[in-house]
Amino acid sequence: MGDMDPHIFAVAEEAYKQMARDERNQSIIVSGESGAGKTVSAKYAMRYFATVSGSASEANVEEKVLASNPIMESIGNAKTTRNDNSSRFGKYIEIGFDKRYRIIGANMRTYLLEKSRVVFQAEEERNYHIFYQLCASAKLPEFKMLRLGDANNFHYTKQGGSPVIEGVDDAKEMAQTRQACTLLGISESYQMGIFRILAGILHLGNVGFTSRDSDSCTIPPKHEPLSIFCDLMAVDFEEMCHWLCHRKLATASETYIKPISKLQATNARDALAKHIYAKLFNWIVDHVNQVLHSAVKQHSFIGVLDIYGFETFEINSFEQFCINYANEKLQQQFNMHVFKLEQEEYMKEQIPWTLIDFYDNQPCINLIESKLGILDLLDEECKMPKGTDDTWAQKLYNTHLNKCALFEKPRLSNKAFIIQHFADKVEYQCEGFLEKNKDTVFEEQIKVLKSSKFKMLPELFQDDEKAISPSSATSSGRTLLTRTPAKPSKGRPGQAAKEHKKTVGHQFRNSLHLLMETLNATTPHYVRCIKPNDFKFPFTFDEKRAVQQLRACGVLETIRISAAGFPSRWTYQEFFSRYRVLMKQKDVLSERKQTCKNVLEKLILDKDKYQFGKTKIFFRAGQVAYLEKLRADKLRAACIRIQKTIRGWLLRKKFLRMRKAAVTVQRYVRGHQARCYAKFLRRTKAATIIQKYWRMYVIRRRYKIRRTATIVLQSYLRGYLARNRYRKILREHKAVIIQKWVRGWLARTYYKRSMHAIIYLQCCFRRMMAKRELKKLKIEARSVERYKKLHIGMENKIMQLQRKVDEQNKDYKCLMEKLTNLEGIYNSETEKLRSDLERLQLSEEEAKVATGRVLSLQEEIAKLRKDLEQTQCEKKSIEECADRYKQETEQLVSNLKEENTLLKQEKEALNHLIVEQAKEMTETMEKKLIEETKQLELDLNDERLRYQNLLNEFSRLEERYDDLKEEMTLMVNVPKPGHKRTDSTHSSNESEYTFSSEIAETEDIPSRTEEPSEKKVPLDMSLFLKLQKRVTELEQEKQVMQDELDRKEEQVLRSKAKEEERPQIRGAELEYESLKRQELESENKKLKNELNELRKALSEKSAPEVTAPGAPAYRVLMEQLTSVSEELDVRKEEVLILRSQLVSQKEAIQPKDDKNTMTDSTILLEDVQKMKDKGEIAQAYIGLKETNRSSAMDGHELNEDGELLLVYEGLKQANRLLESQLQSQKRSHENEAEALRGEIQSLKEENNRQQQLLAQNLQLPPEARIEASLQHEITRLTNENLDLMEQLEKQDKTVRKLKKQLKVFAKKIGELEVGQMENISPGQIIDEPIRPVNIPRKEKDFQKRGDDFETVSFWLSNTCRFLHCLKQYSGEEGFMKHNTSRQNEHCLTNFDLAEYRQVLSDLAIQIYQQLVRVLENILQPMIVSGMLEHETIQGVSGVKPTGLRKRTSSIADEGTYTLDSILRQLNSFHSVMCQHGMDPELIKQVVKQMFYIVGAVTLNNLLLRKDMCSWSKGMQIRYNVSQLEEWLRDKNLMNSGAKETLEPLIQAAQLLQVKKKTDDDAEAICSMCNALTTAQIVKVLNLYTPVNEFEERVSVSFIRTIQMRLRDRKDSPQLLMDAKHIFPVTFPFNPSSLALETIQIPASLGLGFISRV
Repeated sequence: MGDMDPHIFAVAEEAYKQMARDERNQSIIVSGESGAGKTVSAKYAMRYFATVSGSASEANVEEKVLASNPIMESIGNAKTTRNDNSSRFGKYIEIGFDKRYRIIGANMRTYLLEKSRVVFQAEEERNYHIFYQLCASAKLPEFKMLRLGDANNFHYTKQGGSPVIEGVDDAKEMAQTRQACTLLGISESYQMGIFRILAGILHLGNVGFTSRDSDSCTIPPKHEPLSIFCDLMAVDFEEMCHWLCHRKLATASETYIKPISKLQATNARDALAKHIYAKLFNWIVDHVNQVLHSAVKQHSFIGVLDIYGFETFEINSFEQFCINYANEKLQQQFNMHVFKLEQEEYMKEQIPWTLIDFYDNQPCINLIESKLGILDLLDEECKMPKGTDDTWAQKLYNTHLNKCALFEKPRLSNKAFIIQHFADKVEYQCEGFLEKNKDTVFEEQIKVLKSSKFKMLPELFQDDEKAISPSSATSSGRTLLTRTPAKPSKGRPGQAAKEHKKTVGHQFRNSLHLLMETLNATTPHYVRCIKPNDFKFPFTFDEKRAVQQLRACGVLETIRISAAGFPSRWTYQEFFSRYRVLMKQKDVLSERKQTCKNVLEKLILDKDKYQFGKTKIFFRAGQVAYLEKLRADKLRAACIRIQKTIRGWLLRKKFLRMRKAAVTVQRYVRGHQARCYAKFLRRTKAATIIQKYWRMYVIRRRYKIRRTATIVLQSYLRGYLARNRYRKILREHKAVIIQKWVRGWLARTYYKRSMHAIIYLQCCFRRMMAKRELKKLKIEARSVERYKKLHIGMENKIMQLQRKVDEQNKDYKCLMEKLTNLEGIYNSETEKLRSDLERLQLSEEEAKVATGRVLSLQEEIAKLRKDLEQTQCEKKSIEECADRYKQETEQLVSNLKEENTLLKQEKEALNHLIVEQAKEMTETMEKKLIEETKQLELDLNDERLRYQNLLNEFSRLEERYDDLKEEMTLMVNVPKPGHKRTDSTHSSNESEYTFSSEIAETEDIPSRTEEPSEKKVPLDMSLFLKLQKRVTELEQEKQVMQDELDRKEEQVLRSKAKEEERPQIRGAELEYESLKRQELESENKKLKNELNELRKALSEKSAPEVTAPGAPAYRVLMEQLTSVSEELDVRKEEVLILRSQLVSQKEAIQPKDDKNTMTDSTILLEDVQKMKDKGEIAQAYIGLKETNRSSAMDGHELNEDGELLLVYEGLKQANRLLESQLQSQKRSHENEAEALRGEIQSLKEENNRQQQLLAQNLQLPPEARIEASLQHEITRLTNENLDLMEQLEKQDKTVRKLKKQLKVFAKKIGELEVGQMENISPGQIIDEPIRPVNIPRKEKDFQKRGDDFETVSFWLSNTCRFLHCLKQYSGEEGFMKHNTSRQNEHCLTNFDLAEYRQVLSDLAIQIYQQLVRVLENILQPMIVSGMLEHETIQGVSGVKPTGLRKRTSSIADEGTYTLDSILRQLNSFHSVMCQHGMDPELIKQVVKQMFYIVGAVTLNNLLLRKDMCSWSKGMQIRYNVSQLEEWLRDKNLMNSGAKETLEPLIQAAQLLQVKKKTDDDAEAICSMCNALTTAQIVKVLNLYTPVNEFEERVSVSFIRTIQMRLRDRKDSPQLLMDAKHIFPVTFPFNPSSLALETIQIPASLGLGFISRV
């Protein structure tokens, strides 16, 4: 412990070891300034001795020694400005030890108790702790007789103004003090006596005096503080009152009683209080010493000196002078021991040494205690009859001023002096020095106390002579220096004069001399306590102040001497005796000094570590410990060698005897065991068979008995239950019949009475209302509103009943689930028991096998024993060789170990550095990688979202362009009613302009025309962009056709040699084709020029009037639009003609195998030119394709008649479709007619009813007639309003239904036409495997007709599967690794499908967005009603928030949605997607988007509705969200991210439920609502409305606190969530396991020409 950092335990350990080793008494001197920690250090040193040594008896002396600390601290410590627990007395505790160095007792000496603190405390200081502990415990029952109170009520405890120490509980400290007193043997009666005396001192301080004149004073009669003091001290009140105001003067012949002034009386009172406290203090110390005294003879002791530290205050008096004088003496002793004596011994022993200068404080001590010193002059002045503090100060100035450098006089004072101490300069005030040095007290007051009936009080004043003597012997044979003199009895003036000669200063000086003698007789150990700062601040270190203390107490010089000196020393004889074991016989010489030198030169190689003196050997620090280690190692090695030899001989002898006996015993025992074992095996087998059959019989018998009994019990029990159930049902049935008739009779009776009373009341009421018609009307209007409110109440009750029914259904479901769970648990337990039974059977079989294995193991053991004997012999020879080898290798190993340790240390250091660097690098790399990965994921999602938004915007613009184009066509060419025939090409390429769009768009025209004119600007710009895109598409199509023509021209040139008979026709065809191509190029240029003109017209005017109808730009735009549409139609016709020409050329090139298979191309051209109608051209083209296909399959058997037949079939199909549509319209008209007839009938009935009411009203009086007419009119209007609302809803439903039907029909027509157009010949399929030109047509189809979730889901599933197939068979390595070898053979290696995959991916994104819009339209009307308005938990929202209008609940209405409706709709969506085979990852994304819509819409409505922001609604929302989460768990979709989208809604519900009052609540809200923005949190708090009067609104200060805490949060200021936001969609690759050869192609597709590879 001494090698570690400085610690009080290390000093205590060193003192204890030196006492045991050197057999010398030790002392621990704890010094330092006031507040540096001396008392605590002394306590820890004593605690160490008590713990390490223990006690020699069962009296637990060490506990008593430690228990003295709390007592002495409570009566001797107080709070000062420098220390909260400052010792106001000095103590020296001698802890006695016996010969075994165990504690046997202790003795305590005390020095100079600061008695003045009892009656006076400076500012921010306290009296002794015991007074405050008594006041804090005044409420205890046993302390009531002391009549104490708060510390501020007593004069002696309130002067400092600081009655409480921070962090200290005086009541608990009082309990510890009482516990310590009990441990030290102070009985309860004596403890209460001590507390009575202390309480009496406090009450004595409150005694007040009244001045009669300048020389006398009195105490008021029945003065309460004095009466309490007299009661506690058991003295006479009148006598004490008299002697507090008078004193006795004795002369040689007479005695006088003289009154004293008020000031003198106050001083006498304070002197008495100080005297009583000092006597009590001495009594307690004596008692502690008696308890700690031991009858056993003391062998040695360790003294612990805890004395007051150096003090300097603003006002320093006699106590500070004595304290600093004691510290000067201790510092001198330290210097003598460390500096003077040490260096003198070095010089005496003639060791080379350089003297070290140090501060010598002997001049300061001489100034204080020498002849004519300060104390000498003070005692002399006390002997003078008229000596005062001023005369003493003048004597000091005359004697020492300008003669002693350490004595100074203050500039501005003649009653003070300054002494330069070793620590600092201190200015002492002379006032009070003489009085404190004399320590006088009136004898008459002491006599009154001695006459007390309180037994303990006279004991304090006994044996004054013994108490006063500083040299009286104690029980331990040492002097007790704790006594301070009391004023002696006036009865013996000679003795009194003798005692007065010994003043307090004289006694204190003698005590210090005795203390120095004791310390010099022991080996001192110093503990220097350094005070970190002067302000009692924790964790604050003042460097300059610490260095000043170190320099003042000589620590720096001590360090220098310790570094250069020799702290350990031995005489030559002591060294030889101690370390003789380390010497060999040849090293021992007759001269001890030379012997020691020779040995030390061998043991310690560094000669600077020791020095040889005349009589002693001096060692530097650590060398003695090294020698002790060598000595211990030597003794240990010798002991081990002796033990080894003796133990080996004894054990060898014992082993031989045991082995001989064991062999004999084993022989007989093994034979007996073998016989017993065989017998045991036979018996075991027989017993097992018997047990098996017997157990089987017992269990079977028991089972049959129990089964029979169970069946009987069940039959009786079931019969009993059935009979009871039947009787109960029968009784209930009879009771119901009785109740029915009784209730019917009661109801009829009540009805008759009620009708009679009602008729009477009605007559009276109508008579009264007839007189006040105007007021009657107003009251009636209000009554109507009341009826409405009553209806609302009935609706609420119906809703609550419905909720109860729902809850009962849910409870029934829960009970059924619990029943099924219990059945499952029962089945699992039975299975577990069966498995345990099987396991036990297996273990039984294994036990049988183990018995056979034991026999074989025993045989192997016998063999191994023989081998063991052989190996033992070999072992002896090997050990001999090993010993020789060991001796040789020990030397080598010792050398290698040293090198190895060095290398290991270097290796460990390097490995440590490498590991730390590697950890740091990996941590930094991982952090960077994680951050980069997160950033890349965010960037990817942002880019994906941006791309999908652009794609969505593109589709919207294209849709708007088509709508505007249709509007233009409608405005230019108003369609005629009736059937309009269009060509198939037009219907296939522009299916959105056909029948469905004509009907659907006409319904949407009024809604579009109602939009504000401001919205037309971006629409016209989108039209401009759409026109530009259309031009580029035409250019691409032109380029494709041009390439096709070039390729066909090359084919024609190659076959020109074979067709010499028809060169003119082919030339004409080529010329025609080139002309057409030139025309296309010229038209393309024309379109570009018109587009440029349009751009200029739009750029010239930017005002909002540019796009208004009639504006120049608008006219130019309309003209361009019509021209573009016309040119588009012309281009399409030309494309069809060119395609037909290409087909004819291809057939012309083929060989003429049959005459009927070819037709003349000129005839075909003429026929094509004759076809004026577009439909005829399209049908002709379709027929031509079918002809080509059939010719490729059947050998060209069809001719032109077959082609015309196909055209006719196509026209018939179109006619049938149109007829079906006309029939559906006819049916709708008939339904409308029937509805009109029904309305006419209802009107007739209403007319008849009105006539009846009118006839009835005519019979009534005028006042009642007006009332009845108003009431009838109100009911009629209400009914009409409800009927109109129902009709409107029905019409909306029928309109939506018709729109869907029309769009489906239009889609089917478009698909038929497109399918016919896409039936291309096998040659074209080979040349063009994928045609991306058809994909935009499909996009338009789903944008116009995709409002059905099932349809759009089907489209999305098929599109994703098609996209996966394109990836799977694209030939790329990343996708081929998931395929089989057969599937890889089918991959398209000659085509790049990347462009087509991109087009298809865009189409899939658009379908996904359309799917989201569809489900949003479906869910939108359900969310608010189901999540917010519907009460899923009954009774929670029964009370509406106060101050709000009550909204009517519509649970019982037919059109109201509930949470179950939302869950059913979610189940429907999920089942549809699963049925269509949609990818699971895609389903998760759709579910996530649905839940986001639900959460966003719910939260937005919550933020906009004040009636929803209440505690009950928060609970309702939490329950609804839990139901949605349960749905996710049922569908295994918890990892889809859908739950996280509901986090803002969950936090908003929690915000409605949490407390909203304190700062802790605000902190909890800020940490909880991390998914909500600051604006949303503040909005919810502002809208929060209490449900009843027990709640309160959220205060404005609380909301401001929330805003202040959230001001650093960086979030968007937007209040509402974007409910239209769509998450970016991804399509993870999901390959198909199906092989292409296993696919069956339906015959309806007409793909029979495709052959399997």
